[in-house]
Amino acid sequence: MKIGKYALDEYSRLTKSFHGSLAPGMLIGGMMVDAALDRLKTTHLFDAICETSSCLPDAIQLLTPCTIGNGWLHIVDLGRFALTLYEKDSGRGVRVFLDAGKTEKWPEVRSWYLKLKAKKEQIREALTDQILKAGLNLFGFQDVEVLPVFMTKRSKGAIAICPVCGEAYPSNHGSLCRACGGQSPYLGTGRMPSGENRE
Repeated sequence: MKIGKYALDEYSRLTKSFHGSLAPGMLIGGMMVDAALDRLKTTHLFDAICETSSCLPDAIQLLTPCTIGNGWLHIVDLGRFALTLYEKDSGRGVRVFLDAGKTEKWPEVRSWYLKLKAKKEQIREALTDQILKAGLNLFGFQDVEVLPVFMTKRSKGAIAICPVCGEAYPSNHGSLCRACGGQSPYLGTGRMPSGENRE
């Protein structure tokens, strides 16, 4: 079996290196990306939308040129295990989703997907075996057209210097950077006094 251009053992090795383990979501995700690529059948550049922030974005980044860093991967966290690959110029693409109804024939997959068993109670070998046996039979497919907002080129626009912290930020965020405007993920500012360096 191949996932993308990789034999299963090579995909497993790459996944462990990039994601930390061959999680069931990475195995299913890889199969979903492979199926989407096969159905997209385009010579045009394409982008991706991922509807979850768990596992699936990493499978997309491993198997396509779409990454969070280059802006070609858009995570719209709807909590659904689904992805779309679509042409940059037309917005037309294919959506692939893990179909809950189709998991009924595969009890280990269903238990994992619907969280019917605690992780420690899951039998990883049985789950992996069912994923591989079921293959494309776990998925639903839809032809879609994305909203125009997902076809615009990402740009930071003009850059400003925050009057509070002194760091550069996109000026369209407002008169302060978002961190100084109250959206910092850190307790306190997280900044050292000017001139200090950590050893």
